[in-house]
Amino acid sequence: MMKDNDWKSRLGVVYSTDPDYQYRQEEAAVSETLPPQRQQLRVGIDRRARAGKQVTLVSGFVGNEDDLAELGRTLKTRCGVGGSAKDGEILIQGDHRDRVVQLLLQLGYKAKRAN
Repeated sequence: MMKDNDWKSRLGVVYSTDPDYQYRQEEAAVSETLPPQRQQLRVGIDRRARAGKQVTLVSGFVGNEDDLAELGRTLKTRCGVGGSAKDGEILIQGDHRDRVVQLLLQLGYKAKRAN
């Protein structure tokens, strides 16, 4: 019964006077992960909202979150630093642009140094 009365998922829905109305939530489309040869990745550096610390930012990944996390884990391990992978971007702590581009090319991805 709690699942049917989940009001947080219906925020922004206009009230209906129809007693037979059943609210349907749209299913989020699960995107297929493109093969590495078709990925267009950009490797740049970012300092915004990080108290002056530099992070290497890998953007342009097309695919599901599990594959993004796996690629992020591989890059973090090979660079020997920390970071995170979410919202289609991989953050690697520090300035490792050249190393990350080299690693992505070895893994078969199309990668460019953005800045």
